[in-house]
Amino acid sequence: MDLFLQYLIQPYLVTGIVYTLLITVLGLGGGLVMGGVLAGMQLSRFGALALLSRTYAIIFRGTPLILQMIFCYNALPLIGIKLSAIEAASLALALNEAPFIAEIIRANVLGVDRGQVSAAQALGMTPRVIMWRVVAPQAIRSMVPALGNEAVSALKNSSLASVVSVQELTLRSTQLASATFDFFSIFFASGLMYLALTGIVALIQIIVEMLLDLDRPKPAEQMRRFFRALSPLRPRGVTELALPAPAPDGGAIPRDSLPPASPKVAMAAAGVDRAARASRLSGNTDAVEVRSLHKAYGPNIVLNGIDLTIKAGEVVVLLGPSGSGKSTLLRCINRLEDWEEGSIRVGGRSLGVNEQGKPLSPRAIAQMRASVGVGMVFQQFNLFGHLTARENIADPLRWVQGLSRFDAHRRADALLKRVGLVHRANALPRHLSGGQQQRVAIARAVAQNPSVLLLDEPTSALDPELVNEVLEVIRRLAVEDGLAMIISTHQLRFAADVADRVVFLSGGSIVEEGPADEVLNRPRHPLTARFLSKMEGE
Repeated sequence: MDLFLQYLIQPYLVTGIVYTLLITVLGLGGGLVMGGVLAGMQLSRFGALALLSRTYAIIFRGTPLILQMIFCYNALPLIGIKLSAIEAASLALALNEAPFIAEIIRANVLGVDRGQVSAAQALGMTPRVIMWRVVAPQAIRSMVPALGNEAVSALKNSSLASVVSVQELTLRSTQLASATFDFFSIFFASGLMYLALTGIVALIQIIVEMLLDLDRPKPAEQMRRFFRALSPLRPRGVTELALPAPAPDGGAIPRDSLPPASPKVAMAAAGVDRAARASRLSGNTDAVEVRSLHKAYGPNIVLNGIDLTIKAGEVVVLLGPSGSGKSTLLRCINRLEDWEEGSIRVGGRSLGVNEQGKPLSPRAIAQMRASVGVGMVFQQFNLFGHLTARENIADPLRWVQGLSRFDAHRRADALLKRVGLVHRANALPRHLSGGQQQRVAIARAVAQNPSVLLLDEPTSALDPELVNEVLEVIRRLAVEDGLAMIISTHQLRFAADVADRVVFLSGGSIVEEGPADEVLNRPRHPLTARFLSKMEGE
């Protein structure tokens, strides 16, 4: 036993640990850099780069690490690249780890909800901003366990460096055992050293996961919880100020947190003064112009010659059965989808092409989308999962419009108060109800001061009891902000309350359009009448 403990602290073996760690750090660091490059190549739009990356992965994942180390040490000098034993071992380990790390990175990048990418595009973020601000933070959090496992694997694989005469721990253990013939004690001590090293890696992984855990309470909150736990120990004479309880997570908008309904809202909801409003809107400029729009997915024609004009400040509701092209039309207006024929102009500008009609780069499209001012609210909310409610609104203002943190947070808090969620400003999306998430999404879209707001089935993903609170927010925005709105919805009563005009689509074509009151109450086309009758009966 004494001899075994002596081996644990013997300088000869400790020096071997230093070489082991050196090879591991160099190999793993190089593998991370190369893995990131390979993952980027596979995720790029260029097929040749993706093919090159996959070819590399097939070669280096399909051959043993020990052969790669021998190749780097013995074969590279034949072409004029002479490396020391440590350099050759580190290079081979990096080359071997790179494809495995690349797959970890790629899988976690692809694992980020694509809806969040669409939301980021709709907010005017460039591809680079989307990757670094939306995708990467979430992907890194989920890839930490796999990267920790890969670090442990690299640490153990560094023992193969002994084949190129690197004096790492395994080789030194072998040499010492050959000299003393005490194989069991020496290799048992060596195994414990490896176990201690991998244990340190596991501990680092746990610490990193804790630091990146968004659900972990902040130190200030932990202290508050600690003192709350001690509250039974307080003297009986001590009392606390009673604070108003926040609204329940799934409840409706608190009445005292919303601005009082203005007469305009009540008049719009009751259908009063529609003629005067229609007359006023007719003199406004065109906010959106859609001409002869054709869109198809392979042989499936989704939009078949759409012609539509929306005036500034006008609220247009799109109705139609599933598959009629409502969502695709909205995504085309915001240039989240391309199309085969036709044109779309927003604020007099054509998104996606320059003045000469040539296609723009994704970065240029993002900048144009932000400058034109087209906000979009998605059916599935598409909030950024790693950001709080306040950050979901404020951070895009900083990244796209360049606002300071103070100004962005001030605007975010004002909008959260407006939609009745100021008490949930620091909550992550997964801690909010569906109605609350959609209200945050609406506030995020409005924060950019858009001239046109697109809403794609904003209530279809909500429980019935949460629908009214979201519709109330949209109704107030329509009247108070004067935005041009295009809303895809199945809520007929809401359409009657808020819409200036209703457009009915079927089979990718506009079947009927006109003032909301006329289309909803006196439809002219049989398809419209049949659809409205079916919806009213549900």
